[in-house]
Amino acid sequence: MQEPKNPESNQPEQTVETAETVNVNATTTPEEATVNDVVEPEEAAAPDLAALLKEAELKSVENHDAWLRSKADVENIRKRAQTDVANAHKYAIDKFSTEIIPVMDSLDAALAVENATVENFKNGMELTQKQLNAVFEKFNIKAINPEGEKFDPHHHQAMCTVDSDIAPNTVVQVMQKGYTLHDRVIRPALVSVSKAKES
Repeated sequence: MQEPKNPESNQPEQTVETAETVNVNATTTPEEATVNDVVEPEEAAAPDLAALLKEAELKSVENHDAWLRSKADVENIRKRAQTDVANAHKYAIDKFSTEIIPVMDSLDAALAVENATVENFKNGMELTQKQLNAVFEKFNIKAINPEGEKFDPHHHQAMCTVDSDIAPNTVVQVMQKGYTLHDRVIRPALVSVSKAKES
């Protein structure tokens, strides 16, 4: 006849079995799932970083090429601007030259006439002066002839002062006309200026 098992001895065995079951279950499911979840993204992230690096390198090369092209364009624009400025200085009076040549032609024609009278010379000179005045007017060159006006040091250059009955600092005589170009004095008028008479 079998002896009945001690209930106390049964409990530890059940506890052990339960513990083993729990340990097996614990090691097989939750930890493996956690490890798999962590490892798989790391393995998947590695190719993505390499792709991102390659993409960044390609963009870097493209940006470098674009910078080189922009630099070359700026250099070409700078050289073209320098050439344009040099040509502008060199040919600034191109139109004026074209207009002044007929005046020279008139002078040459007048000097080529043989046995010309003084009257003919005078008429030729007057016609030439009209041509020259037309050119000056076209290019806004104006004469400064300030006789009888108040002396202006910005437009006149006093050569001497003379005693006069007129108000002091008045232009008495114009020795040489001055000229302005678009309101800028390119040559001041040479004048004599009145001063108060000494008593």
